[in-house]
Amino acid sequence: MTAEQLSKVIIKGMEEKKASNIVLMDLRNIKNRFTDFFVICSGNSDTQLDAISDSIEEQVSKAGESKPWRTEGKSGKQWVLVDYVNVVAHIFLKDQREFYGLEELWGDAKITRIG
Repeated sequence: MTAEQLSKVIIKGMEEKKASNIVLMDLRNIKNRFTDFFVICSGNSDTQLDAISDSIEEQVSKAGESKPWRTEGKSGKQWVLVDYVNVVAHIFLKDQREFYGLEELWGDAKITRIG
């Protein structure tokens, strides 16, 4: 599965659990990048963050891909990162997303707003 296809599966997992403000960031043309895509979304509660991350893993598994290389932040419940190497999903509580400002930090990326 290509990184683009994997991004779409991750977006589906986010949409299944009503994630808001989903953004796909294409980093492939950025020098010194460590992944091809970021998929970023917001959730309203720590429970929703858990549900979104579980849904992403479930959708990716259904699509025939293996488990993420790394998952971080599930215990903190403010920013969950699900790392599939070529695609990294970021699931934020809304205020944490504004605080960290990944979209601004990687401002040279091609950004597609999903919902």
